[in-house]
Amino acid sequence: MSKMRIRKGDLVRIISGKDKGKEGRVLRCMPSGGMVLVEGINVATKHTRPSQKNPQGGIIRQEVPIHADKVMLVCPACGEATRVSRAFLEDGRKVRLCKKCGEIVDKL
Repeated sequence: MSKMRIRKGDLVRIISGKDKGKEGRVLRCMPSGGMVLVEGINVATKHTRPSQKNPQGGIIRQEVPIHADKVMLVCPACGEATRVSRAFLEDGRKVRLCKKCGEIVDKL
């Protein structure tokens, strides 16, 4: 299992699978399993029984986690799906950099 370079709130592009080419924000990261939950991607239907919380019951559509290797970060500067490198700034902060344009990816 590789180290995850994707964080919650990142804009990512799906690079393989049924949702290939779509983009969405990361809602949750699960580093132990190497999975990410992306908004509007890999949506499954779930049949629920009526309960006190949901008296109507019925069919619910919800996102299901996908493997982090299937997503690439979209650089906010160049707008391309890119790999991520790490570097230290002069003041000692660790930041993520876009491999294509060299710009800082982290939200400051």
